[in-house]
Amino acid sequence: MDTDKLELAKIGQNGKFGRYVIVPSVEIGGGGYRASTVNEQYGGDTGAVFDEDAALDSTAIPLKVNGRDYAYMPYGDDDDMPVKIRRLIGANMVTAQCMAFDILACYGQGLRFVHRDDPSKTADDDAIRAFRLRNSINECFMEQATDMKYYFFTVTEIILSGDQGKIVKVRHLESCYCRFEQAKKGRIEHVFYGDFAEHTPPTNVVAIPLLDLYDPLGDLLVRLGREPDPDTGRKRVPTKEHKFAVVCRMPTPGFKYYPTPYYLSIFRDNWYDIYKLIGLGKKFLIKNTSAPRVQIEVHDDYWERVCQQENIIDPEKAVERIKEERRKIIDFVCGPENAGKAILTHYYVDPNGKECRMVRIYDLTEGRKQGGDWSDDMSEASNALCFALGVHPNLIGATPGKSQMNNSGSDKRELFTLKQAMEKAFHDVMAKPWLLILHFNGWDKYTVDVPMIELTTLDKNKDSQEVTINNDNGNGDDDNKG
Repeated sequence: MDTDKLELAKIGQNGKFGRYVIVPSVEIGGGGYRASTVNEQYGGDTGAVFDEDAALDSTAIPLKVNGRDYAYMPYGDDDDMPVKIRRLIGANMVTAQCMAFDILACYGQGLRFVHRDDPSKTADDDAIRAFRLRNSINECFMEQATDMKYYFFTVTEIILSGDQGKIVKVRHLESCYCRFEQAKKGRIEHVFYGDFAEHTPPTNVVAIPLLDLYDPLGDLLVRLGREPDPDTGRKRVPTKEHKFAVVCRMPTPGFKYYPTPYYLSIFRDNWYDIYKLIGLGKKFLIKNTSAPRVQIEVHDDYWERVCQQENIIDPEKAVERIKEERRKIIDFVCGPENAGKAILTHYYVDPNGKECRMVRIYDLTEGRKQGGDWSDDMSEASNALCFALGVHPNLIGATPGKSQMNNSGSDKRELFTLKQAMEKAFHDVMAKPWLLILHFNGWDKYTVDVPMIELTTLDKNKDSQEVTINNDNGNGDDDNKG
C-alpha cells in the first residue's frame, strides 16, 4: 500500500484529544498534499452529467467544411454526451455486461436477405452474394446493433456506382462521431461525421447529404432525377453526389435531434452511484483507508512533546518532524505489511496518578463481520441496473447463487425468448437502409430478416434452433417485407 498518499484528517475534539481519520490525499502543487474531500474520493453524482433537456433549445454551433459554412446541433448540453455515456457504461461491470448482452441479443443470428414469399430461404442471387462479400454485412449490422443500443440511433452511409445505377457500398458511421445539421424549414439536410469527441472544434469533418428520414428511397430517386419533386411536380437535374446518409432512430418522447435512451434513467436516478459507492467503500475498507475503519485520538500536547524530546527548536524543523511523526502513525495503522510493527508514543500521569497514553487508536469495526457488510445492497443495486437496461440479472449472472432467485432452466429459456422477441422493434427500424438497397438495386423479390435463437430442451437432442419472427401468418402481407 502506498501510504505516502494518505493523510491524517482531523474530524473533531474530545477534551484535549484531537480525533483523526486516515483519508487519501491529493497533490496541491509544490510537492504538498492535503486530505481529499468526499467527492474527490468517491466522485460526483452522475445525475449532474446529463442535462439533455437543456440541449433541446441550445444554440447551433457553427462549422466550416471544405470552405462552406454550416451549423450543427450539439449532442448534449456540452456536445459531449455520447462520450460520457460510453465512458460511464464501460466503467460499471453490470451496465457494461448488460449492454453487451443487449447488443448480442439484438444481433440474433445476423442479417439475412431472404425470399419475400418464403423467408426460410436465403437469397441465392449472385449479385447479392457479391454485394454481401464486398461490404461485410454481418459486421456492419453488428455496428448498427451496438449504436442502436447505446444511442438509440444509427447512421448508415450508402455509396452509389459511378453511373449512379446501383448502390455498391454500405458503411456504418459511428453515432458518437455524428452530428445533425440545424434543420432548415423542418428538414435536416446533412449529417456531419468527424472527430467531434477528440477535438473542439472538430478538425476532420465531412458533410454527407441526409436522405429523408421517412422516405429515403423516394428522396434518393428525386435527387437522381428519376421521380418528380413533390414540391414542384418536376424532375430535378441529377445530383453529382454519390454518397448519402440514412438515419434510423428509435422514437423517444420529446426529442428533436438526438434520441434519449430510456436506460439513461440510471444516471438521473441513484442506483448507478449507489453501486459505485458500494464498490469503492469495500475497496477502501479492504485497503484499510476507509474513514469508519479506525479512529485515532492524539493529545494536543503530543506533537510539542515529540519535538521537545529530540531538542528541536527551529520552527521549520519542528514542522518537518511533526509531519514525520504523522507519517509514522499512518504507516503503523495501514497495510498488512506493517503487521507486528510497534510504535513508541508518550504518556502522561493525570492528577489521580493514572498513566494516560497520548495516542489512542480505536478499531471501530472490532467484532463486526468484514467484507459482507453491503452484500445485500450490492445485489439490490445490481438488480436495479439490470432492470433499467431490460436484462434479467440471471441471464448475465449478476446475482449468482441459489439464494438469489436463480431460476430454473425452463424459466431462463422463456426469459431469453422474451428478450429476443422484444428486439423486433429494433430490427424493424434498423432494416431501413437494407430495404432501400434491395429496392434501389432491383432486388425486389427479396427482403431482410433477422432470425432469432431459440433455446431448446435436452430431449430435442440439440442446444438451440433458429426461428424467424414474422407477422404475416403465412399469407405474405407482412409490412416489413418492403
